[in-house]
Amino acid sequence: MKINQKLFNEFEIGIVLCYIFLLIFGTLAIYSATLNNPFAVEVFPKQIFFISLSFLILIAVYFLHPLYLKQLAIPIYVLSIIFLLVVLFKGKIVYGQKSWLQFGIFGFQPSELAKVGIVFLLAKLFSEKKIDPNTIQGLIIVAAVCLIPLVLVLLEPDMGTSLIIIFVIATMLFWNGLSLFGAFILSMPMICAFASFFGTYAILTVLFFVAAGIIYFKKDIFVSSSILALNVGAVFLPDFLMKFLKPHQQKRIMAFLNAELDPLGSGYNAIQAKTAVGSGGLLGKGFLKGSQTQLRFVPEQWTDFIFCVISEEFGFIGSVALIIAFIILLNRILKVALMIKDKDTFSSFVAMAAFAIIFAHFFINIAMSVGLLPIIGIPLTFVSYGGTSLLINTFLLASVLNIYKNRKYYS
Repeated sequence: MKINQKLFNEFEIGIVLCYIFLLIFGTLAIYSATLNNPFAVEVFPKQIFFISLSFLILIAVYFLHPLYLKQLAIPIYVLSIIFLLVVLFKGKIVYGQKSWLQFGIFGFQPSELAKVGIVFLLAKLFSEKKIDPNTIQGLIIVAAVCLIPLVLVLLEPDMGTSLIIIFVIATMLFWNGLSLFGAFILSMPMICAFASFFGTYAILTVLFFVAAGIIYFKKDIFVSSSILALNVGAVFLPDFLMKFLKPHQQKRIMAFLNAELDPLGSGYNAIQAKTAVGSGGLLGKGFLKGSQTQLRFVPEQWTDFIFCVISEEFGFIGSVALIIAFIILLNRILKVALMIKDKDTFSSFVAMAAFAIIFAHFFINIAMSVGLLPIIGIPLTFVSYGGTSLLINTFLLASVLNIYKNRKYYS
């Protein structure tokens, strides 16, 4: 009885069970997706290897002294910058992106490490009260920390990871006490830019809310005019940036807006993904029996489109089970972040960043699969194939378990 009590006091069992469930679900889906693909025979064995390695990382980080996590902040950040620079010169090009370093049969994606580098360094600076997010000086420091890795990731170019990094930075700023006005300034230009893809009525609607916000916050004429000009400028920004995107990236965005414009080209993946998701019905076609999956209608479905495999073969029930597992996992991580917030701010920021990264991957990946967002190459955490993603996200999750285990240390 005492052993069980100690186990539950030191071990966040809910996080671990969800983690194992997602790994098992992902392993089954990867096996099914690669079974009849002669070009992917090495995928499943490599994923098993990475899963084994991830458990070693989980155990090692779990037993680390909590102070070591904070000491890792600068080394991880510097290492991530070095790897990002190396990949620009020595990286392997995959689908138009130079984002991989090849080590024998294994690949390493530095942009995944960059997420952790940014998270840990910002958490360190925030916890030491060196950044006030509601001052210009504080935002300049955040920009200085984040801009170098973010620009290097964009140069690969990896738009998906860049968006994840921006979302995580915004989440950490909010967790650090960013005011409602600050959140308004940061978020509305992005919303205006997104609205520009949907025509004049969408733009006018968003600008109406911008005007309402300006009136609500009652700032002076210079600040109010600057905010309005910034948001109006954001409306034209996507049109300008589209010129700098690769042709395949432009096509993906246009396919999101209307996949039927090029059903056999840029819109093909989006159409086939939705077909696979919808064809599973309530209970699915059965493990290894999905026609879309086994006939390989969706290219490399063991990575970004793994949710299609699950939806088709395990149906609505399997999809809901997967989503519930993610919701429980995210809820448990958020509770850890809240639990420790007033005791150790560094640990709280790390836990909140882990929440943001997992949530962003979960939401964007599934939204891509069902046609709610453009296809930007975001894997489903712990489910999709990918060694770097699995190991880095396991490291983050293990950090949360370490924080939970040592929560009394900060009391």
